[in-house]
Amino acid sequence: MKVVRSVFRFVWRLPRTVLIAVLTGYRAVISPLYGQVCRYFPSCSGYALEAITVHGAVKGSYLAARRLIRCHPWSAGGIDHVPAHDHRDFARLPRESTPRIVMLNHPERYLNNELDRTESLGSSNRAA
Repeated sequence: MKVVRSVFRFVWRLPRTVLIAVLTGYRAVISPLYGQVCRYFPSCSGYALEAITVHGAVKGSYLAARRLIRCHPWSAGGIDHVPAHDHRDFARLPRESTPRIVMLNHPERYLNNELDRTESLGSSNRAA
């Protein structure tokens, strides 16, 4: 029974894993050639990577396609975060369990916690 469950889980996660690999490759190879030209934060590839990581292959691809349609030269741009997942709240998970792309795309949520933690470590070192 465990083998069947493992095979099912592998097949179920395969499209998501392939899309994440393609987006990661794009961000490593092609995206640096363009530079910072995106009108939105996070960039379209960062948005797509987070959407697929959080929502899965189908809904994440839909959200990424909607974002790509909105991204054009006449767009005002701005901050456009991926909608929160109905059942997963990464803010309540330990930092180690939160995907890196979620932390990078939400600096206001995770950077403040990191700065507070660094300051508390620094003040405890000074007191010693």
